[in-house]
Amino acid sequence: MKLGISIGYSGAQMGLPIDLVREVEDLGYDSIWTAEAYGSDAITPLAYLAALTTRIKLGTAIMQIPGRTPAMCAMQTSTLDALSGGRMLVGLGLSGPQVVEGWHGVPYGRPAARMREYVEILRKIWAREEPVSYQGKEYQLPYTGPGATGLGKPLKSILHGRQLPVYLATMGPKNVQTTAELADGWLPIWFSPYRTSVYDADIETGFARRTDGKSRKDFDIAAGCNVHVTDDVQAALDRQKPVLALYFGGMGAKGKNFHNDAMKKYGYAEAAERVQELYLSGRKKEAEAVIPDDLVDEMSLVGPEARIRQRYKAWEDSGVTTMLVNGPKESLHLMADITGASKGNRS
Repeated sequence: MKLGISIGYSGAQMGLPIDLVREVEDLGYDSIWTAEAYGSDAITPLAYLAALTTRIKLGTAIMQIPGRTPAMCAMQTSTLDALSGGRMLVGLGLSGPQVVEGWHGVPYGRPAARMREYVEILRKIWAREEPVSYQGKEYQLPYTGPGATGLGKPLKSILHGRQLPVYLATMGPKNVQTTAELADGWLPIWFSPYRTSVYDADIETGFARRTDGKSRKDFDIAAGCNVHVTDDVQAALDRQKPVLALYFGGMGAKGKNFHNDAMKKYGYAEAAERVQELYLSGRKKEAEAVIPDDLVDEMSLVGPEARIRQRYKAWEDSGVTTMLVNGPKESLHLMADITGASKGNRS
């Protein structure tokens, strides 16, 4: 098991946990991941951290697909990969209609088609085998649609780079299949090592479609896990519920909340409906109280050290190959010890 940390995106003020990043690199952590919503972007912080580190890989979890053309994504990630000595991990996600149309001002369109075409164009750009032409439902290179001058022509990247590892953050069956078919890794949100059967069939369907010969053993599942060493298990579970209530209850509209759908797939349909009902009516504290303790517990590692060590076995057996640890320093050190990262488990 490799370890990584997610530092997310900024709040109102920009800041980076530089000392923590250096510390986890010394501990043997394999990767650090940034995010973006509608504030700080995911790439710029990684560029800054690349100059302050030497080994740790630099991942985006995630870059918003609708926020950049495929070509701009290829340019940014190839540039950072070159500057960092080959440490870039390209994590991509579709985001949701509220952000895509409300912030980026582009149509949500056909999300499944957009993801597939985006990855295929990235691969063609990085390959540099020929000037890039692509005619899809969502992307056309050169563009020949409304408003086109007719002067566009296929181009080939000036920068010589490599095929970068692509990770996709997906939840729905069709997009999970696409992830297993096209990507090098998966960034599942709300991962439970006790519920892998929910996704297994879609992952296998995707691998059956691969044309590059890669199998599941070549596939990195990078799942987030909140880890907190404490004698008060209940308090540690309760601490996570405001974020869960926000996503399960308020992220998206009623009938169009992918996070709420995931909660239902895990067997908590009644609670999922109630959380959304309460949250959307402004009763956020009541929504938090409805989040089942068992659900929070199975998606995290909390409690005394012995309990965390015992429950880690489920994660180890689940197929997860990279754990993105979220927690205080004591927890980060414990996971390095449990996985052997601090004893030279470095890549």
